[in-house]
Amino acid sequence: MLDQPIARIKGLRVEFQTKDGPVVGVENVSFDVNPGETVCVVGESGSGKSVTSLSLMRLVEFGGGHISEGQLLFDRKGEQEIDVVTTDQKSMREIRGNEIGMIFQEPMTALNPVFTVGRQLTEGLRVHMDLSKADADKRALELLREVRIPEPERRMTQYPHELSGGMRQRVVIAMAMACKPRLLIADEPTTALDVTIQAEILALMDRLKRETGTAVMFITHDMAVVAQMADRVVVMFRGNKVEEGTVEEIFENPQHDYTKALLAAVPKLGDMRGKIAPEPMKLLGVKGQKIEPILGTDEVLLDVKNLTTRFAVKGGFFRRTVANVHAVEDVSFSINKGQTLSLVGESGCGKSTVGRSLLRLVDPQSGTINFDGVDFMALDSKNLRIARQEMQMIFQDPFASLNPQMQLSDQVAEPLRNYPGYSASEISDRVEMLFDRVELPRNFLRRYPHELSGGQRQRVAIARALALNPKLIIADEAVSALDVSVQAQVLNLMMELQSELGLSFLFISHDMAVVERVSHYVGVMYLGRIVEMGPRAMVFENPQHAYTQALMKAVPIADPRRRKSEKDLNFKPIPSPIHPLSYEPEPSEYKEVEPGHIVLTSDSGY
Repeated sequence: MLDQPIARIKGLRVEFQTKDGPVVGVENVSFDVNPGETVCVVGESGSGKSVTSLSLMRLVEFGGGHISEGQLLFDRKGEQEIDVVTTDQKSMREIRGNEIGMIFQEPMTALNPVFTVGRQLTEGLRVHMDLSKADADKRALELLREVRIPEPERRMTQYPHELSGGMRQRVVIAMAMACKPRLLIADEPTTALDVTIQAEILALMDRLKRETGTAVMFITHDMAVVAQMADRVVVMFRGNKVEEGTVEEIFENPQHDYTKALLAAVPKLGDMRGKIAPEPMKLLGVKGQKIEPILGTDEVLLDVKNLTTRFAVKGGFFRRTVANVHAVEDVSFSINKGQTLSLVGESGCGKSTVGRSLLRLVDPQSGTINFDGVDFMALDSKNLRIARQEMQMIFQDPFASLNPQMQLSDQVAEPLRNYPGYSASEISDRVEMLFDRVELPRNFLRRYPHELSGGQRQRVAIARALALNPKLIIADEAVSALDVSVQAQVLNLMMELQSELGLSFLFISHDMAVVERVSHYVGVMYLGRIVEMGPRAMVFENPQHAYTQALMKAVPIADPRRRKSEKDLNFKPIPSPIHPLSYEPEPSEYKEVEPGHIVLTSDSGY
């Protein structure tokens, strides 16, 4: 270990100007990051974790922040230590990307929608490393392979919107790693990734850290990831540092009440063993909590048979269809009233497309969708609009699903205004009630999406989905961007609403510990097909399919003494779901292992 820290944060204070006067984002925060060390900064959204990291790159100013006190000392290679706070913008441009790399939280906003992936990856290489176009392209392909992106040559020519959330995040990670920075700031880098990719990205970052001596400042709310990655942990709460220690100290002997509450809110794989039905989590500091199992009913609400959704791949001079992406292939399942079916799998496996197909946001090729006695596939656009009141969706990226130009109260009220029958005062009362339900303060009603943290935005999206009292909510990665304590509250909220209102959920997620907590039934998807499905306990405690077993193995455990090593992970590269027009897939055939527990027998390619 070198004596000199790569970065030293001393007494940092950042202020933001708002309509209601200045707001302090971080106050008197100090800690060091040493070479080859991973420092995890944990805390809830809004605790100042991201503000601290953005200050270190002097990007906080572009978001309306102002560093009013403190020093940010950075050790430049072969030169003396500089204070980032007083450095001019020209020097900062040399440092950003070259000496301090950053992986941003929301990949869709970190990538430029009008440039190809290849152009964005090579840009930094050509600016900072002075490479020729050919050399930069070659290095970019290497980077894409390192972060395990299938068909990297094709990805180089694609645009960000053509990739799934997990793929985009891997591109952002490749960009941050491109110039081999001395300090890598990773702001929630694995939030949008599935367990398998997350496990590999964490192993990749760990390996790069060991090989290059890069220091990592890892910002996350996922305590299992902290246990897997951290050497030291800094706990932040409301803009202040409340605790700092080695990873073992923080997990085994937390001192501050907030750290204890944070660790209590982490869903752990295996917590639900022996329990017949999902039940809310016991949270510290919450009085009068009723923890009762949510049984639901045996009455079927949604029945899906042989659902198939494909996307055309256009090519050639006349933009004809030359191939198809087989996103969802021959999928069947049912959801009971008041129960939750979770779909899990890697990004690109088709789980989000299943959710969108049910609402006919994308039109399936074939199959039947029977929702509460209504044949969704047979509805014309007018009747479909009426039927959709009963089935709502919470999308993965709340920033993309909220309108940046509308106040939050109007966004939550919009579904009510879309369907006649509500007076202005009823709408206003209902919106306030919904804000209370998702535990957002009333003074947020006048705010805009950019003024909220990721977790707060997601709660607005949940409030909006609840506005019309639907029977089924499709939650597409609805809690993946939330911090543990907020995630636990939102999951408890969803479960309370389920038991009170008899709501059904199709819960699309890659977080196995969360899935185990909320599900009655679990379906595992791989390459557009369900490879295993059954009651939660059977799938989790007796996984039969090779892919399900690999998925379970990859789940990080919130215990620093049970870290996964790279050799534990043996994932095969995912084959391409693109097939020529002549391709005829075989139907899905299943065998029943135990009552209600089925496993795919026809070749799934895994």
